[in-house]
Amino acid sequence: MGVVVTDAEVTLADVLSLRLSITEPLTDGSRLILRRRGTGEERQVTLGASAGRARDAGVAVCLAPLDLSPGRWDAYLEQNGVRTRIQSVDPGFSLDRIDAYALGRRTLAYRAYRTRNGFLALKIDPAEPVADVRAVWFREGRFEVTGLLAYTGLQDDDQHRRATLALRHTASGRGNAGHGDPDAGDPGTGQPGATVRVAATVQGVRFHAALSLCDVLAATPDSHGSWEPYLEVDGVDRALPLGARLDDVEGKRRRVHYPLTLVDGVPIRPSFTPADELLLEVGA
Repeated sequence: MGVVVTDAEVTLADVLSLRLSITEPLTDGSRLILRRRGTGEERQVTLGASAGRARDAGVAVCLAPLDLSPGRWDAYLEQNGVRTRIQSVDPGFSLDRIDAYALGRRTLAYRAYRTRNGFLALKIDPAEPVADVRAVWFREGRFEVTGLLAYTGLQDDDQHRRATLALRHTASGRGNAGHGDPDAGDPGTGQPGATVRVAATVQGVRFHAALSLCDVLAATPDSHGSWEPYLEVDGVDRALPLGARLDDVEGKRRRVHYPLTLVDGVPIRPSFTPADELLLEVGA
């Protein structure tokens, strides 16, 4: 049986909503099957019959009760004992939808997408509060960054919130030993890391911050190492790492390369950790 998804979305209520184009109507006992890559673990959902001889059908499946673990799950339709992998013509990426979905406080984030081979799949990730980076640049000796507060539960309104951008110095910048705490010790030495702070602007869930690179250099005598940026926002119970996880680009340390700038002869370049969190690398 041929089956193609023409529209796929995970709603704000974590319901997988599909519009199917099918060669045969759905019958009683048809099942949607989600199969986890790597383990073969499966979840099965029984679907109702489609009306008459309709060649398209709508499917809505609540994902939370299925107890899906983080990872990638491929989608199949089983009817009359025949299992067919579901094809998709919907790329499954809308930045507006992603931004709206990220406004809620969640523990897991679900996303429907089309694989490179043209099939429907689900991507599931842990959803911790994060300051999602949208733009980074150097201007007039300053490091500037803008983005969106994700998974914090804050409203996307016009309210201004007091906020601080904090940069914590580490010897290597490769680990996340101080994750969520800008004042944690340097993972390379175990000693308290130097921290530079500056006021940031937060309106609703949008943020902007600018920090003097001269202040960064002055905070460490040897002007070498990496700086991990965090955002501290009134109304949020933890410091938010600056990361880039909402888009569909993974492995940003390999894929995204920013130009460096020289400050007093010292090279400074933004980069990403293996966990797609932002770094400032100084003297590299």
